[in-house]
Amino acid sequence: MQGSKSSESEHEKKMTAPGIITFIIILYYLAVALICMLAPGILPAVKLLLAAISLALAGVALAMFWERICEIRSGEEDDLSQY
Repeated sequence: MQGSKSSESEHEKKMTAPGIITFIIILYYLAVALICMLAPGILPAVKLLLAAISLALAGVALAMFWERICEIRSGEEDDLSQY
């Protein structure tokens, strides 16, 4: 039983940094989207396009975070060391 608790703690430690980084990246892209929408003097279509691109990048960051969490939980986090 001690080994599984240690393993869960180890997984939680490995998930902390990607979570923080992803949170910062998503906040950044949301801020960019908001700035694009509020910027004066830009055509509304261009505003929507820039905001959509920023939101899409935030979605990609979230998807990559989810994939990384799945890798950590399955124990595949050290696959690069094999190559």
